[in-house]
Amino acid sequence: MNKARRHILMLATLLATASLAPQAALAEGKAIAGIVFQQDQYFRGIQIGMEKAAAAAGDELLAGNSDSKLEKEAQLIDTYIARGVNSIVVAPLSADASVPALKKARAAGVTVVTYGTSANGDVAQATVTSSDRDIGIGTGKAATDFLKTLGNGEKVKIGMLAFKALLPEQSNARVEGFLSVVADQVDIVAQQDAWLAEKALAVASDMLTANPDIRVIYAANEGGTIGAVQAVKKAGLEGKVFVFGTDGSEQLANMLLNADNVLQATTAQQPLEVGRLAIEAAQSLLDGKQIESKVNVPVLPLTRADAEGVAAYKEGLKALK
Repeated sequence: MNKARRHILMLATLLATASLAPQAALAEGKAIAGIVFQQDQYFRGIQIGMEKAAAAAGDELLAGNSDSKLEKEAQLIDTYIARGVNSIVVAPLSADASVPALKKARAAGVTVVTYGTSANGDVAQATVTSSDRDIGIGTGKAATDFLKTLGNGEKVKIGMLAFKALLPEQSNARVEGFLSVVADQVDIVAQQDAWLAEKALAVASDMLTANPDIRVIYAANEGGTIGAVQAVKKAGLEGKVFVFGTDGSEQLANMLLNADNVLQATTAQQPLEVGRLAIEAAQSLLDGKQIESKVNVPVLPLTRADAEGVAAYKEGLKALK
């Protein structure tokens, strides 16, 4: 897990609104705006990756959070254009609806780099992502042998937690990736959106009550995974209902190592690497260098069956604080 040790960092706090540097600071090096859309482990890692890449080059990073609101995303972009930034690095909230604001940035001479999610057309000059389909496939592969044992020749009843209402393209890719591996082994009896842990706890709890034959819950993001595990434990269904999830954090690593046997596997991204590469792409473009327009960052499968690997991943998180 040396790769995880190098690339995973935890950030104590993430700026919730745009952090605008004094105008004098913008004259030193490049001024790059980095926009996230929510506060969680993934985006904390993105933020610290951006900060390190900007600092290494002597550039100024202006950090903003759109709070998953398209209007705020557009306002942030307008603000950064007005401040005269050289580049905007952003995880677009919508492949289509985010495009007009980004086109305004391009028209103003601002370099645009997207990460995590993408925008349709050619508005982004570079995109840094991990394949969401690969994220789903990673967890699906970890689930296959387990499902064979659990189903004993029969299809396993499964509930799904997604985030289609928030980011439909990303959510669908993860769910479809997971199902592309296990579709012939499962019978989906419930599928709802719940991407924040508190909401996922409530939704998964209701799902289990309404469908007592559910044996597995698949969650397509970190919050959904945490909430699903909590719902199983709250219902006292340890050893009867099992969770397969998405994303990586110290909390999820602890859940994989917990003797309760609820969370079986998750597939983590490398947010530090994504943040670093996104800023470096912006820097290279501003320097007039030719770069790959699409950069794929590999994902990291983590399973209960590989406790040593999970422990190494968790230790890597601590070492990089």
